[in-house]
Amino acid sequence: MGRPDNQLWERLFSVRGSDPRPLQSQIRVAVVDAILGGVLPAGSAAPSSRELAKSLKVSRNTVILAYQQLVDDGYLVSRERSGFSVAADPPASLVQPQSKPAPPAITVPYQPAQWDQRFRVRSSTFRSIAKPSDWQSYPYPFLYGQFDPDLFPIADWRQCCRQALSIMELKDWAPDKIDEDDPLLVEQLRSRILPRRGIWAQPDEIMITLGAQQALYLLADLLFHRNSVVGIEDPGYPDMRNIAALRCDHVPLLPVDAEGLIPGRDMAVCDYVYVTPSHQCPTTVTMPIDRRFELLAEGTRRGTVFIEDDYESETRLTTPPLPALKSLDTDGRVIYVGSLSKVLAPGLRLGFIVASPDLIREARALRRLMVRHPPFNNQRTTALFLSLGHYEALVGRLAQVFSERSRVLREALARHLPQFRVSDGSGGSSLWLEGPRGFNAQAAADRARAQGLLIEPGNVFFGRPDHGRPCFRLGYSSVPVERIEPGIALLARCVEEQLMAAGSSDQGNWT
Repeated sequence: MGRPDNQLWERLFSVRGSDPRPLQSQIRVAVVDAILGGVLPAGSAAPSSRELAKSLKVSRNTVILAYQQLVDDGYLVSRERSGFSVAADPPASLVQPQSKPAPPAITVPYQPAQWDQRFRVRSSTFRSIAKPSDWQSYPYPFLYGQFDPDLFPIADWRQCCRQALSIMELKDWAPDKIDEDDPLLVEQLRSRILPRRGIWAQPDEIMITLGAQQALYLLADLLFHRNSVVGIEDPGYPDMRNIAALRCDHVPLLPVDAEGLIPGRDMAVCDYVYVTPSHQCPTTVTMPIDRRFELLAEGTRRGTVFIEDDYESETRLTTPPLPALKSLDTDGRVIYVGSLSKVLAPGLRLGFIVASPDLIREARALRRLMVRHPPFNNQRTTALFLSLGHYEALVGRLAQVFSERSRVLREALARHLPQFRVSDGSGGSSLWLEGPRGFNAQAAADRARAQGLLIEPGNVFFGRPDHGRPCFRLGYSSVPVERIEPGIALLARCVEEQLMAAGSSDQGNWT
């Protein structure tokens, strides 16, 4: 076997305190990469655990555990009195890349694929909400829908993950389920989540999706065609506006006021209407019960189907939430879209549709062609999290924390930006603001970002690019309460600089 090349092994490792992975994992990754990359050939000796631990300045037990895992997986072998060495037939030998064949002699002129001429649609050209991928590195990320790790019940979630990995649970979620959903999660939705919204559904009326986003896309694929008229709130959710525009020639923009979507003449021509009654996106206002009944009555007269996006109903901060539009529907014309990701974590990507069995059956068949079903391990872990009562405890904690942040944010805005109108929505995790004449939210956002503060300019929520210039959204789900006041003070300075640069002579008048 020979002696190990200690210098070579030392060069393989880059164990840094900034790496979030455990040291044991860093050692394992370095060895696997070296074996798979051919740097460590079969039979080459490894340093002893004592030597490597001393060289890397880590615990010897850390190295021993990493070595043992590599032995268990067939990358290293251990022989008594000889130490560790690379296995003679490691897993790397099974996946060696094939040599690239020599290209044939060119007999025709080179012709590129010209992808620009092949695209059926250009989704990249749509106006969409944009957020920097490194938003967590900013001290004041006033972005909507982002994650605060300090609020996540990691111990409870870890417990559910462990339980989902038990032999009994594994037998349930590991097989190929084709187009099914986890029955435990469906049962938790119909018995725990939906009744709080006034909705009573049977299992064949519920389908799990990869977040509410996939639910909306599936519904559009199922129901919309070029001649469909799909009404979108204005301002409203940009992604739904773009989804509708992909399929329909007619996407009328429907006005909203302080009570949400306005029923009436504008929606009379619509086959479908997308609506966010619990917390209107982005203004956060809640549609009162009388208007909900008026909306449904108008839909019955016109034959309109409503797609209700109940995206943030659980985070009501004051009074109990109003019944969902779906719960008031007696004609079966409301399709309900919900999300678990808003409470748990955006990266979990779990949503659901509640609709008639006929629609759900077709949605399942279509989803099967796309992804079969959302990962069953995530579904089972979430189902266990719900069944053990952790979800309700988290909702209560979020409501308490968000209520405090909302109060502090409103007080800071009143002190530092008194000339701005602030939305009157109760609940959720964001506020909608409108500035005075001369204010340009995009210009202010650019100034603020350069100083570590992120806000969301509001024009993207409007169907017409020239609308919404003085509006912006402030999310507070990922901003600790102690940073709110200094963040808004910084924002006020950026606003003042922008208004001065714009030459606004009357900052108190409204557009």
